Amino acid sequence: MSVAPVSTRVMNLASLLTQTARRLGPELALVWGEARFNWAQMEARACAAAAALQGLGVVKGDRVLVHSSNNTQMIEAMFACWRLGAVWVPANFRLAPAELAGLAETAGPKALLVHAGFPEHATACAGMMEMTITIEGGDNDYDALVAAHMGQVPEAVAVDRDDPAWFFFTSGTTGRPKAAVLTHGQMAFVITNFMCDLMPDSGPQDASLVVAPLSHGAGVHLLGQVAKGVKTVLPPGTGFDPGVIWQLVQDWRITNAFTVPTIVKRLVEHPAVDTVDHSSLRYVIYAGAPMYRADQIRALEKLGPVLVQYFGLGEVTGNITVLPPVHHSTDDAQMRLGTCGFARTGMEVQVQDENGRALGPGETGEICVIGPAVFAGYHDNPEANAKSFRNGWFRTGDLGHMDAEGFVYLTGRASDMFISGGSNIYPREIEEVILRVPGVSECAVLGVPDADWGEVGLAVVVPEAGVTVAPGAVRTAIAPQLARYKLPKTVVVWEELPKSGYGKITRKLIRAELERRGQWPGTGPASGAPHDPNA
Repeated sequence: MSVAPVSTRVMNLASLLTQTARRLGPELALVWGEARFNWAQMEARACAAAAALQGLGVVKGDRVLVHSSNNTQMIEAMFACWRLGAVWVPANFRLAPAELAGLAETAGPKALLVHAGFPEHATACAGMMEMTITIEGGDNDYDALVAAHMGQVPEAVAVDRDDPAWFFFTSGTTGRPKAAVLTHGQMAFVITNFMCDLMPDSGPQDASLVVAPLSHGAGVHLLGQVAKGVKTVLPPGTGFDPGVIWQLVQDWRITNAFTVPTIVKRLVEHPAVDTVDHSSLRYVIYAGAPMYRADQIRALEKLGPVLVQYFGLGEVTGNITVLPPVHHSTDDAQMRLGTCGFARTGMEVQVQDENGRALGPGETGEICVIGPAVFAGYHDNPEANAKSFRNGWFRTGDLGHMDAEGFVYLTGRASDMFISGGSNIYPREIEEVILRVPGVSECAVLGVPDADWGEVGLAVVVPEAGVTVAPGAVRTAIAPQLARYKLPKTVVVWEELPKSGYGKITRKLIRAELERRGQWPGTGPASGAPHDPNA
């Protein structure tokens, strides 16, 4: 028997801030450089921002595109949009002006909120929306608008479970970025799950440090802190300085932080990790990619049992699996090596073949997921929606397998796998071996065209500072640990790997750099040259 819901109305996400401000009004909510805001001040400014937007004609369903580095205005605008039933559409501030214009074309925003430090971006989007509001300068200054509307408290608009709250842009590793529609009901579940599965027992006694752009995963992480009354610390400036981060950890007794594996690596390799007091840390949460085993061990040795991994795409708001501290260990015999954890509370994960059939333990296929954290679909993109769902399951595009106890192991993106001489090769397996070679700091393996085998592996290796690594020595070191067909045919050495705006190593950027250097087959004078194993 099916029963139609009496109501699909849910809490407006703006109420997260309202409820915490009511309960903890005078307590510290946000630290940003020298600025300090308590919960009552945050709520008052968010309400004033909502009144300002309302006065400019922003109504339920309108999109507000935001382009800025991390600051308090971004956070206020998020809650202001939701109070009006409008959609918060944040962009990575490292995007080029033309890329931001592309997002504007996709989202169709009514307003642009842009930091004064990005005039070219505002120009690129001119004429694509009705109004532009500028943070820290300009004719339509955000802070002036907030000041003019202080004391006004627009009523939070009624929202349904599937009403859009956030357009979460995919990273765009292939093709044009898509706007994943995150809804009020979905996000309420995600926030609850984050605090349940990732950071249990968090509360006003805790402090959270932001070390990634609020436009993506760090913004989701922030919402849990608001819900539980945890103070948030925003580092000053736009760059990443490990020394500054560690000082903030010590000064503010930081208990949790969300970041990506490459940032964790930089933090634990910085000398300050051995001089500051970071004993307050309880949860260092990493996502966006699995952490290589060598980096995992070093982080555990430096920080203790505080690592929490989760796996999840923006479309599932980071909410697919979790690997809590108890399942991390420096001892290979005590840890399920390579796992990204088990299904998050309320979610179901399945490994499927190309026909949607569930695979058994140890069988490799596509990781698929169902549950309340799955997004409502891509905005105005029926073709992408059709490709991304099958029999109600969201298809992540990630390959992997599951063991008999339900722990998931990522092999890599389906697009990362390459076929050499008829055999499937998963780059991550090779990268794990290369990173155990003494002197190697980072690496990436890609499949490149080959006349004989169809595709072969090419490894890009970055040595540790002050260390010289020879390509031939790398191949010699890894050869005993890999089947011959998995051994990269070519090894090149660079000073660094290009990273995305979120600090991730992406093969799209690496391929572009290989092509620029003439090291991708067919792009330079070196193409087609035989590999010298003794080089």
